[in-house]
Amino acid sequence: MISQESAVPRRKRKTNAFILGIGLTLILSLLAKGLSLFPFLSIMGQLVLAIILGMVYRASVGVPGYIMPGVSFSNKKLLRFGIILLGMRLNLMDIAHAGPKVVLLAAVNITVTIFVVYGLARLLKVDRTMSLMTACGTAICGAAAVVAIAPLIKAKDQETAVSAATVAILGTLFTLIYVGLYPLLGLTNTGYGAFAGGTLHEVAHAIAAAAPGGKEAEDMAVIVKLTRVALLVPVSLCVGYWASRREQEKTHKSKIQIPWFVLGFLLMSAINSLGIIPHAVTAQIINIAYILIAMAMAGLGLNVDFAFFRRNGVKPFAAGLMGSVVLAIMGFVLVHVLGFM
Repeated sequence: MISQESAVPRRKRKTNAFILGIGLTLILSLLAKGLSLFPFLSIMGQLVLAIILGMVYRASVGVPGYIMPGVSFSNKKLLRFGIILLGMRLNLMDIAHAGPKVVLLAAVNITVTIFVVYGLARLLKVDRTMSLMTACGTAICGAAAVVAIAPLIKAKDQETAVSAATVAILGTLFTLIYVGLYPLLGLTNTGYGAFAGGTLHEVAHAIAAAAPGGKEAEDMAVIVKLTRVALLVPVSLCVGYWASRREQEKTHKSKIQIPWFVLGFLLMSAINSLGIIPHAVTAQIINIAYILIAMAMAGLGLNVDFAFFRRNGVKPFAAGLMGSVVLAIMGFVLVHVLGFM
């Protein structure tokens, strides 16, 4: 029989270990934020760097098992809060003012890319879970889309981390390619901004790639990119419904998956669109959102070893690479067809 006196220190040790796990993800997220301020690393962005730092930390230092509950709390619970707060990044009125062609560009790019990347991944014998996460990450908004979709399809932490890292690396690669191709594309600044925002993976990637086109290109890139981010909501609802149907086929129980945190994201976007919160406060909320999501990314990285990444990351990367090429070509054509020139 365990005495009450011995139970108290045990609970205290568990609490301290839990805090240590959360603290480690916080330190890695802040370090990623600092590194993202450097010129080249800014293209990669805080979220990508947080995953990499988590993987490097695990490979070099190791992660004791007793702190993993805190790490898991970061990459599951704090992630949801981060996605909700990230809704403050989106102003729905900007999308409305941009007109229907922006929504059409984003919707076509997302729809075609999801089916193309998912189909290619399945042809390469990638399992359904990683195929869908890679497809949604490539099509919508990079690592943030991957981690938003993951709980709906019951993805494992290692699978989520590999998919998020794969999409993030692809986004960085294509950002560098776009910057090099900018003088050769023959697009106006507005057209180039629509092209970058409509085809690149993360918001940071779209902004970095659009920079050679000046403020006009950057503004258009952000509007188009955030329109794609907004479409994370209907895509998540569709994925939740799809996952529920598959679960029902296996268990014969009807249970609809509703991603409440994504709906929270939409609610925060609506609040921001009303303009009732000062810009300075909104900026701080967005910073907090990215820190929380980066903590989740670091937590995912702490769950992955490089051997697993080598074994399971090559085929999703290949599918994402081919899908990204399709997305870039289609986006370039749509910019012309829809009159962004």
